[in-house]
Amino acid sequence: MLGLSTHTDTFCRDNLPPADSQPVFLLDRFAYPETLNAAVELTDRMVERGFGDRVALVGQGRSRTYAELADWTSRIARALVEDYGIKPGNRILIRSPNTPALVACWLGATKAGAVVVNTMPLLRKKELLQHTEKARIALALCDMRMLDELQACMAESAFLQRIVPFDGTAALDGELDRAAAAKPAGPFWVDTGRDDVALLGFTSGSTGVPKATMHFHRDLLIIADAYAREILDVRPDDVFVGSPPLAFTFGLGGLAVFPLRFGACAVLLEKAAPADLIGIIQSHKATICFTAPTAYRAMLAAMEDGADLSSLRCAVSAGETLPAPVFNAWIERTGRPMLDGIGGTEMLHIYISNRLGDARPGVTGKPLTGYEAKVVDDAMNEVPRGTPGHLAVRGPVGCRYLDDDRQAHYVRDGWNLPGDTFIQDQDGYFRFAARSDDMIVSAGYNIAGPEVEAALLAHPDVAECGVVGAADEARGIIVQAHVVLRPGVTACDDKARELQDFVKRTIAPYKYPRSVVFADTLPKTESGKIQRFRLKQGMAVQ
Repeated sequence: MLGLSTHTDTFCRDNLPPADSQPVFLLDRFAYPETLNAAVELTDRMVERGFGDRVALVGQGRSRTYAELADWTSRIARALVEDYGIKPGNRILIRSPNTPALVACWLGATKAGAVVVNTMPLLRKKELLQHTEKARIALALCDMRMLDELQACMAESAFLQRIVPFDGTAALDGELDRAAAAKPAGPFWVDTGRDDVALLGFTSGSTGVPKATMHFHRDLLIIADAYAREILDVRPDDVFVGSPPLAFTFGLGGLAVFPLRFGACAVLLEKAAPADLIGIIQSHKATICFTAPTAYRAMLAAMEDGADLSSLRCAVSAGETLPAPVFNAWIERTGRPMLDGIGGTEMLHIYISNRLGDARPGVTGKPLTGYEAKVVDDAMNEVPRGTPGHLAVRGPVGCRYLDDDRQAHYVRDGWNLPGDTFIQDQDGYFRFAARSDDMIVSAGYNIAGPEVEAALLAHPDVAECGVVGAADEARGIIVQAHVVLRPGVTACDDKARELQDFVKRTIAPYKYPRSVVFADTLPKTESGKIQRFRLKQGMAVQ
């Protein structure tokens, strides 16, 4: 039973899945007042608790205290309501790299009662258009340095009416910045319900058609009060760093929600390449690092003798499974703890994790307190320990797709089915075995093969293609395209690079095929479907 809603724009609540198709929510351990605005809890309430003078955010050459962040976000919220007409429940899209300004815009929009859609900086017009149309977004906030793709999106969108630029640098000289600066100091927010949608997290899914996952105000606090409190034991003197975009809920939790919930500090960097993270940890005396396994592998490769990571309390790995050799090499080289975990956009953040003092190589761990997990067969029967099966999980958060028939595939009998094959051992530890579908997980990014195929097929020289994940020593899994060229076109290295560049210009660059294999034909079923399992086995017909 949903509680109070203050949304005058009821689009999100109207498009929640029916109650009987949502998962069971285990909320006994997580109680919050019926009126709740998550952004206020992460800013103004922290000032009230005595954290006002502590540094909350570092980035773009300066730091912001909790008091400054509370004022900054209140001014943005007031500008959105008074100058741009935002009503509770309106959706606002934000496009920006990881900067303090992005966090301020997200918190300000949330304070204004809006439902925020954070988007990755690498998204192109096509993908942004999918977001605006699915969520019916009329207003977008955009870092003024990256307006082009969003402006192209607005020209074709049926819903996007206005883009408000903001300055992601320390200058703060964008339209939104000036509007906010003109507002009076002092607290400002719109009351919202704990069961009001605060965030729409988009995830591609195996078809490439985006799904919007709906998360309440209470959910944003739950992930901190569950994972960050129990697993990380976050303290006010912690300093968080990492590489995931805040548009990923992995990054939003690790680089914004978790530190702000406990009075700690987040260092936000536009460019946090793996090799750079070593110096970032050293210079900022970081205590907690969030990134993907491939990044940790690259960090190890770039680490020089004498690198001082002694400040680091733990390294958190998620986004894809953490190979045992990477875990072992990290521990041997750094002596610092590493925690693997599994989460997802549908579940908002990590729900199964290793613990400090109880981390095993090649093992994902055990469910967080307040969560339950099991391994089941196709009929949802729990399988014997040691037997591979589908991972099923439930807890205080869960999957709520925005108006999407795929809800029935993700939620069954009250359990969330993330699409992973797992094994639970006799001691109760969960170990990842494989993805249950053809989603390609590369360097922590979910990449839908059909979407890459569609991009390649738009090139005039491509007759047909099949895209699969292929093993790669450096990245774990890479996108590999098997391509049949049109007659008269020569297969060569230059043509492969041309196709790769074409994909980069068409969809987000991280989705491009790092390997291009030319073939005369592709293996197919009698009905003409490409047999991707044969491509994975290297059985393309040459």
